[in-house]
Amino acid sequence: MKAFIESLARNRLAAFGAIVLLLLVLLALITPWLPLADPDITFPANRLHPPLSEGNLLGTDALGRDILSRLLWGLRVSLAVGIAASLVAALIGSLIGIVSGYFGGRTDNILMRGIDMLMAFPYILLALAIVAVLGPGLMNALYAIAIVNIPFFARNIRGVTVGIAHREFIDAARLSGKGDLRILASEILPNVLPVIVITLSTTVGWMILETAGLSFLGLGAQPPQADLGSMLGEGRRMMINAPHVAMLPGLVIFILVMSINLLGDGVRDALDPRLKSGALSRPAPMTRIRRRLTGKHQDDAGTSPASALLTVDDLHTDFEMGRDIYRAVNGVSFTIHSNECLGLVGESGSGKSVTALSLLGLVASPPGVITGGRIEMDGRDLLGLSAREMRRIRGKDVAYVFQDPLSTLHPLIRVGDQLVEAIRLHQPLSRGAARELAVTLLGQVRIPNPQRRAEQYPHQLSGGMRQRVGIAMALANDPRLIVADEPTTALDVTVQAQALALIQRLREDKGTAVLFITHDFGVVSQVCDRVAVMYAGRIVEVGYTADILDAPRHPYTRRLIDCVPRLGEPDNEPTAIPGLPPAANALPEGCAFADRCDLAEAACRHGEIELIATDAGRQVRCIKPLGLPVHARAGVAP
Repeated sequence: MKAFIESLARNRLAAFGAIVLLLLVLLALITPWLPLADPDITFPANRLHPPLSEGNLLGTDALGRDILSRLLWGLRVSLAVGIAASLVAALIGSLIGIVSGYFGGRTDNILMRGIDMLMAFPYILLALAIVAVLGPGLMNALYAIAIVNIPFFARNIRGVTVGIAHREFIDAARLSGKGDLRILASEILPNVLPVIVITLSTTVGWMILETAGLSFLGLGAQPPQADLGSMLGEGRRMMINAPHVAMLPGLVIFILVMSINLLGDGVRDALDPRLKSGALSRPAPMTRIRRRLTGKHQDDAGTSPASALLTVDDLHTDFEMGRDIYRAVNGVSFTIHSNECLGLVGESGSGKSVTALSLLGLVASPPGVITGGRIEMDGRDLLGLSAREMRRIRGKDVAYVFQDPLSTLHPLIRVGDQLVEAIRLHQPLSRGAARELAVTLLGQVRIPNPQRRAEQYPHQLSGGMRQRVGIAMALANDPRLIVADEPTTALDVTVQAQALALIQRLREDKGTAVLFITHDFGVVSQVCDRVAVMYAGRIVEVGYTADILDAPRHPYTRRLIDCVPRLGEPDNEPTAIPGLPPAANALPEGCAFADRCDLAEAACRHGEIELIATDAGRQVRCIKPLGLPVHARAGVAP
């Protein structure tokens, strides 16, 4: 609740709407105790006094009644009727949506066809018809507005319930012996409640406006009772000689509905985790760069070794979600040379993919922000390039094979056309020539009958074939560096071997470098020249593949290798690493692995643990590297 209020308070428009609405509600609540004139008593002799008249702060209407008094009493009525109608519509509509979405089948058909019948009529005409049948009156207007808004709630909640009803935790609840009623109350309702609250908060204002509309037409509040809509209706006949009689209730309706809508939008943003994190915001074409000054000079050029194709120096990438800052990449440095394959390994959530996405500015902003470091290629800092300049590098100099091919291929464009687009973006080829090259690339990644497959859509291909299309797209423009984010995850063993052989052949023929992200140490040993091990957003060990696999220096590297089963060694059982990695928004001081390490001591939990050189071409972030004599170990940085 505290986090919800803080999130709401940070939204200035929502906070403004909440303050205005609170003042209006407070005024409505204390109206009976205010020294106001009776709103229903008429004084024809005092008719149509202008605002600021003696004894009538906002003037009088055509019957001499005090407008201020009628506004405040009318505000009470409009709020009460609008909120009551919203609650009735939310209750009945949500109940229909939950029952229909959960039970499905005939129940769903009957309930939804009834909702469709209601939606077949324009809602305002349906409301007028209901009031015409029931007769004019405030309660009948309430019923009419509630009934015409039931379909809105029913449709929304049914859609959410259908997505939940077939989830595994619902199956688990059934297996535990729970009946349908208990599942609806304990499993379904808590999951759809935020959606109900969001829907309610964004429709209350509209339903107050609808109620005022019926009263404006004379079908709601009846004389002498006042609400804002009836006051507006009475004043329309005097717009020329006494405009204040209509303008004042109209202004109150505007302020009331606007404050409710602003607050409703804020409630939606605060309750929806995707909106709160910025995941539904329009992404920037390149990750936002906001490099802070550190001890290292961020603007110094020429820090890259002459032989390096790519140099990453002290890279920091954060995710800013409200007041929480998740440090996904926390000072990563490495180099990649031409014709070299660097493996990036670590548990899920260690920062591997975010590091790779940061190289090309592909981390979504919001909420992603690159807050420090340099990424040099050909003597240029990629983080200093414009979005247009970065687009020239993406797909040409540096290509990316994404982890999930289904979400990265366009579902409505044939795979051949997507390859043609990637080719023609960087090569001056005709469409026919690009088409031939696309088919050739599909054949190179071992897709059978590539000519026919090029005419198919991504959903018509298996997961393995989609992954191979992604690899073909990465190879389309002969890149100098390929970032492969677990490219063989969806492939069977045979096709995986073929894909790895293809990457190896590309390196041999064209000198292409590869940044290979994987969990599979078997793949690491087969294709990687060097390995960088990541944990909690930092590299904890880097060195040649054979050296690290034979004699890991960091305890985390050793535990990762111990997790891999070894064929032919039945006595060597894999052992899981105890505990969980630390949260990225609450990284501990010292070594982040200390709480899971069986060799940790007090010094591991204090100070900054530096990445130190232990052997030729080998670095370890540990004060007690494995396999080294005591005199060869480094201390902790001050």
